[in-house]
Amino acid sequence: MRIKINQIKESDIGKKITVKGWLKTVRNQKTFSFLDLNDGSTLQDLQIIADESAKNYTKIIEDLTTGCSVSITGEVVKSPGKEQSFEIKATEIELIGKCDAQTYPLQKKRHSFEFLRTIANLRPRTNSLGAVTRVRNALAFATHKFFQEKGFLYINTPIITESDCEGAGEMFKVTTLDLLKPPLKNKKEIDFEKDFFEKPTFLTVSGQLEAECYACAMSDVYTFGPTFRAENSNTARHLAEFWMVEPEMAFADLNDDMDCAEEYLKYCIKYVLENCKEDLTLFDKFISKGLVKKLEHVVNSKFERLSYTKAIEILQNTKKKFEFPVKWGIDLQTEHERYLTEEHFKKPVIILDYPKDIKAFYMRNNDDGKTVAAMDVLVEGVGEIIGGSQREERLEVLEEKIKKMGLDPKTLWWYLDLRKYGTVPHAGFGLGFERLVQFVTGMENIRDVIPFPRYPGHAEF
Repeated sequence: MRIKINQIKESDIGKKITVKGWLKTVRNQKTFSFLDLNDGSTLQDLQIIADESAKNYTKIIEDLTTGCSVSITGEVVKSPGKEQSFEIKATEIELIGKCDAQTYPLQKKRHSFEFLRTIANLRPRTNSLGAVTRVRNALAFATHKFFQEKGFLYINTPIITESDCEGAGEMFKVTTLDLLKPPLKNKKEIDFEKDFFEKPTFLTVSGQLEAECYACAMSDVYTFGPTFRAENSNTARHLAEFWMVEPEMAFADLNDDMDCAEEYLKYCIKYVLENCKEDLTLFDKFISKGLVKKLEHVVNSKFERLSYTKAIEILQNTKKKFEFPVKWGIDLQTEHERYLTEEHFKKPVIILDYPKDIKAFYMRNNDDGKTVAAMDVLVEGVGEIIGGSQREERLEVLEEKIKKMGLDPKTLWWYLDLRKYGTVPHAGFGLGFERLVQFVTGMENIRDVIPFPRYPGHAEF
C-alpha cells in the first residue's frame, strides 16, 4: 500500500514501504543512482538509493529522468546525510510515466515567477508553488474550522446573479445570445427577454446579499466561494476571478464584526504557523525575510482601532510625502494604509466609520449623517485585507440609499423584504482569500497564490 512522504517517520526505519511521485533530480553513479522523489505532500524530497539489486532498475535506468513519475518499493534506512534522517533503499522500481528530459520546462535551476505563470499546469511541482498550495489549503481548512467551531453554518451563494452588490458596475455579463445577431427590442436595445434567464445576468461580485438572507433566518452563516470583477487592473494585487470568505451575523453590530474579523485572522495565521512550519521557513528564507516574525507579531498584537477621521488626521500630520493627496472624504489608497500599519502603529489596524459617500448602499448610516458603520482591517505589506460593515436594517433608510445611488429597488425587492419581515441588526465582512494567502506567504504577486490566475488578457488553462 502506498504511503505519502509526509507520513514517513523515523520509527519506520527497517520497514518496507511503497512511495509514488515525481523525480526531482536523478544522479547516476557507476553502480547506483540517487533519486530525489516528491509527491506534493511535503517540501522535503525523499532520497532513494537504487542499484542493480532493485527489480527493473537496469531495464528503466535510461528512462529515469527529472519529471517522470515512478512507484518505488524499498526499505526505510537511516540516512548518513545531514539533510534527511532517513532514505529509501529501493528493492523495486516501476516507471509510471516517462518525461522527455529535452523538452521538460522545469530543469534543475531557479525559474522566475513570470515564467512559471506561462506553465501554470506544471508550476505546482516547484518548491515555491508547491509550498503556496499547501499553505492555501491550510488557510482554507482553518477558515472552515474557525467558523464551524463558532457555530456558523456554511452556505453556497449563487455564482450567476442579476444583482450588483457593490454598485460599481464592473461585472462579467452571462448570456447565451448570439453576439453577432442579438435580438433587438425597438430595433435599438438588446431584448434580454430572449436570453436564457430572460433578463441581464452577471457573474457575482459577492455572495453577501444572499448570505444576509440566510443570516436573517439561521443567525450566523458564512460563504466561501469564487467571485468576479471585470476591472481592468493589471496590478500585483488584483485578479478578475478570486475567492471570498464572507460571514454574516444576525443580532450583531460593528463591534461584533470587528471582533470576529480580528479573531478569524489571528486564528488562520496561528494555524499556519503551527502546521506549515517547513513551508513558512522556505518563504522566510527566499521570498520575504522576517516573514515568520511578522506573522507571529500579528497573532500576538491587539489590533489598533481608530476612526477614519482620526486616520486622516494622522496622515495629514505626518512628514511623509504621498503620491495621492490626503483629505477627508477620499478612499484611502494602499500607500496610506501601509503607512498606518507599517510605520505609524507598527501592527494591524482597523479603521471604522468611513464617509458614507464612498461606501456601498447596504452599510448602516451613523447618527452623524456623514459616516457609515463600516470597517477595514489593514495589515503590513498588503493594506486592506478585510472589509466589512454593519448592514442597514432600517427599511426606509435603505430604500432611500438605494434610490440615491441610482439602483433599481425592484431588482432588490427580496433584499428589502428582510427589512419588512422581522428585521434585525446584522453585520458581516468579506476577505479576499488570495490576499490572505499572499500576506501569509509573503509572495509579491497575487497571480502566484491562485492555481490558475485570471486577469486582463489572460484566461489560459
